Amino acid sequence: MRRTVFNEDHEAFRETLRAFIQAEVVPVYDEWLQAGQAPREFYHQLGELGVFGINVPEEFGGAGMDSHKFEAVLYEETARAGVQFGGSGVHVLLALPYIKMLATDEQKKRYLPKFTTGEEMWAIAMTEPGTGSDLAGMKTTAKLSEDGTHYVLNGAKTFITGGVHADRVIVCARTSAPTAEDRRHGISLLAVDTTSEGYSVGRKLDKLGLRTSDTAELAFVDVKVPVEDLLGEENKGFSYLGHNLASERWGIAVGAYAQAKAAVRFAKQYVQERTVFGKPVAHFQNTKFELAACQAEVDAAEAVADRATEALDAGELTPAEAASAKLFCTEVAHRVIDRCLQLHGGYGYMNEYPIARLYADNRVNRIYGGTSEIMKTIIAKDMGL
Repeated sequence: MRRTVFNEDHEAFRETLRAFIQAEVVPVYDEWLQAGQAPREFYHQLGELGVFGINVPEEFGGAGMDSHKFEAVLYEETARAGVQFGGSGVHVLLALPYIKMLATDEQKKRYLPKFTTGEEMWAIAMTEPGTGSDLAGMKTTAKLSEDGTHYVLNGAKTFITGGVHADRVIVCARTSAPTAEDRRHGISLLAVDTTSEGYSVGRKLDKLGLRTSDTAELAFVDVKVPVEDLLGEENKGFSYLGHNLASERWGIAVGAYAQAKAAVRFAKQYVQERTVFGKPVAHFQNTKFELAACQAEVDAAEAVADRATEALDAGELTPAEAASAKLFCTEVAHRVIDRCLQLHGGYGYMNEYPIARLYADNRVNRIYGGTSEIMKTIIAKDMGL
């Protein structure tokens, strides 16, 4: 089946990106894996390539696009090469929508030019040591000073992707106490300068997969945040977070599909080259059947991912549809990657093979952005159950 989701501009971007990955990322990727993060200067390269500015208005140095299809191409090309772009995905997929949706004209003038070039990297801090999916239970506070010029931020966050290299972090904090009627009330979003006194980066977390993304713990002790860095209205942060969850889950769904597609590519190449009992592994019927079944699942995931992409670009992707796409694509990727690793035999367990890294990288897809169980809850509620 011919795909219709991409046009000539997207394919030209794909060619540029593929060449960039082969020249600038693949040769040094093992070094990034050993270091546990991509180097900070790499993000300047992505800025120069235009990756960060695709959806940034032209007046702030971007391309002025209003489409997520270029991001989809990026997911496919990084997965195809068996690499990750560090923590930069959060910068574009998660942080940018909040800036575009909530920032004032004055804030956009301050934030977006440096965002676009990679001079100022962004992350978002929601999760706390005691709160995961239950964001309404967060304890981090931001109290307005008596003179009304700044907030005083105190608390801690964890699992913050991009947290080590971030220059500015959108911190979710309580500016008011929850009410008896609404425990979600009182959360606000603050664009915090990471050089602020009292702001500190704790451990860079040692993860199972996504080894090149810098995921960290953050702590805030009496951090002064100017009121000019409040994003949107005070106490309405929870509704803002819900508004952007659909695009976040879309990104995870498309990324998972891309990983599944890459896994089939890696396995097909391996079984054609690997010889057992005097024959290529691809010669055996079991190999053919396994890869055929995997390809059928990838085809289905592609259709779901493409449909979600079109709906997102049209502004029509509902929370339930995003949850369904994430659930389906991540579960498909889980099954496909596991079966493709099995076809590699013992070598599939070796990190020098991309299938092993893909296996580890993929596992978090069914956890972050809302677990598979949360996705089922959302879908069931939409069904009236």
